[in-house]
Amino acid sequence: MSFPAIERIVTGHDEQGRAVIVSQGPLPNVVELAAIPGTVFHEVWSTSGNRPAIDNGPDPTLGALTLPPPEQGTRFRFVDIPPDTSEFLAHGAAKMQEAFIQAGDAQASTVRADSPHPLMHRTESIDYGVVIDGEMTLVLDDSEVPLKPGSVVIQRGTNHAWANRSGRPCRMLFVLIDGVYDPRIAEALQIRTRMEAS
Repeated sequence: MSFPAIERIVTGHDEQGRAVIVSQGPLPNVVELAAIPGTVFHEVWSTSGNRPAIDNGPDPTLGALTLPPPEQGTRFRFVDIPPDTSEFLAHGAAKMQEAFIQAGDAQASTVRADSPHPLMHRTESIDYGVVIDGEMTLVLDDSEVPLKPGSVVIQRGTNHAWANRSGRPCRMLFVLIDGVYDPRIAEALQIRTRMEAS
């Protein structure tokens, strides 16, 4: 059996701190093990840093919903996203603060009157987003990318939204990794935020 190619979309920031697409296309590193033909490693992304404890601690998913990963930690989740409706697109921005409060991160919302989508938000994390079933559109400050099953987005702390324009629910898998902005990006984002506020 042959699987379809995996598409990877990597986000980043331009000099003004706007969310942009850095690269889009097939994975650059796909390796079939010679010793076990048919076993293929598809390298999507990696990070380095703190090593988590491997223990028999309590279930970390219990408790209140929290959007970002824990400090120096990760979060692994599936998200079912319903289709956008005309009502949501017309009036959704007014409800987004409530939605982000319920998701445990009121500061994540970046929506403004001129935002390209009512769910625009940003977290200081690297997020791997994989479309499992359905279709989705990644919305950034200056562009949009249609996604299909197998599409992988490497979301590097950029302002974004997930728009479901397909007419049916979409299920995505997310792995969120706590991060810290490079000082140059942090400065550009602060300048951009001040300019948007004035």
